[in-house]
Amino acid sequence: MDLSYRIAVRYFFSKNKRSFISLIARIAMAGVAVGTMAMVVVLSVFNGMEDLNRKIFKTFEADIRVIPVEGKRFQVPRTLVSDVKSVEGVRGVTQVIEDNALARYGGQQMIIRLKGVDSTFERQSQLDTAMLGGSLKLYGPNGTPFAIISEGIRNALSISLEDILTPIEVLYPKISAKALNLTSPEAFNHLSLRPGGIFFIENRYDDYVIAPVALVDSLMQYKGERSALEVRVAAGYEEKKVSEAIGQKLGKQFAVKDRDSQNADLLRAIKMEKFFVAVTLSLIILVAAINIFFSLSMLAIEKKKDVAMLYALGANPSLIRKIFLAEGAIVAFSGAIVGLCGGIVLCWAQTRYGFVSMGMSTALVDAYPVKLIWGDILYTGVIVVIITMLVSYIPARRAADAGLILRV
Repeated sequence: MDLSYRIAVRYFFSKNKRSFISLIARIAMAGVAVGTMAMVVVLSVFNGMEDLNRKIFKTFEADIRVIPVEGKRFQVPRTLVSDVKSVEGVRGVTQVIEDNALARYGGQQMIIRLKGVDSTFERQSQLDTAMLGGSLKLYGPNGTPFAIISEGIRNALSISLEDILTPIEVLYPKISAKALNLTSPEAFNHLSLRPGGIFFIENRYDDYVIAPVALVDSLMQYKGERSALEVRVAAGYEEKKVSEAIGQKLGKQFAVKDRDSQNADLLRAIKMEKFFVAVTLSLIILVAAINIFFSLSMLAIEKKKDVAMLYALGANPSLIRKIFLAEGAIVAFSGAIVGLCGGIVLCWAQTRYGFVSMGMSTALVDAYPVKLIWGDILYTGVIVVIITMLVSYIPARRAADAGLILRV
């Protein structure tokens, strides 16, 4: 064992009852440990929230979405769908029409987000885990068109799946110069659908109604045009690489976005919040580490005679600095290890047992999600060590300088 480290260990575990410096060092170590543990837990919570949002997106949104660069709609010839399907990694393509509309049920009405999808949507079984009642079907056995309704709309309009006599009536303004008077019933196209299923994912999707694309096309007068193509990626393929390949295949008139690109603003906001929280917690660890500065400064004053004796025995200023830096390193590494282990255990316990609830309804999780990333743990450990070593340097240098003065 290095001499400087052996002396530092001796100082750290000093049993001198007249000195409270070792106690202050232990308090400093505890402060660093608590700050480290807090950083591990908070960063893991942000990772968990990011992961949860991706799971929510995956439950409702497509892996890749193809939309026109200009305008809201585009023609979908067979060659276009074939071109998309020919890209390696594409599992399926769904034609989509999506826009706002007015829904009526009984004597109530509300603005909804109407999404028309073709028959491939049923085969994807995308909403299976989010269904609260009914079935994920667009047509009944006798050809009756069904609507798959979000829980929010069901509650707002008091929709009952058992009531087979009352349909959902969807209205959309006619594209006609004579239909400018929106107070007239003649200004709207009408579509009647029978409630067939209820789903719930998260509040942001609580205004959606999913219906057959052919009927939505007739309602909105798209005349064969579509607002988007939703692409499913086969297992084992990366969404980003497949989206880039589709973009190269289709050219510049289409914007091709993977799921992260579709929700780039939200994911960017989470990352920015995580960054600023990490900076804030680093400053808190710095405040806790200041105790190390004071404990080492007091230790340097108390050990003046020891330092002078070491100089008399042939020690040089470098050895004295190493002793006090080693003392700071003991506090830093001890606090970092205890804090990292404590943070990992807390995250594991939350993942395993879900002690802390989110306090909100969601179809995916009940407890706060946490996700440990080893890069965050490494970052936390490095930050703690750097901060504590920096605050240890000044007392170590002063101790070496004071020893030289006494020697002279």
